Amino acid sequence: MKEIIATELSKLDRGIVATPKSFEDLQSFTQANNGSMDILLMQMSMQFGMKLALEYLANKLVGSEPIAKG
Repeated sequence: MKEIIATELSKLDRGIVATPKSFEDLQSFTQANNGSMDILLMQMSMQFGMKLALEYLANKLVGSEPIAKG
């Protein structure tokens, strides 16, 4: 399970669209784009949600041991 989570987390860093590191980064991009590039913002939001879900699973399933990105 640790390998699967690590692999999926690493995929988020290699995509064409950057995955925000934090909610603040996503919010900053949202304010800066002034309503343009909504498709890009939507993709960033989905990737950030996936990142949060994987980190949550890692904490619940694996425990407090950190997971290295694949």
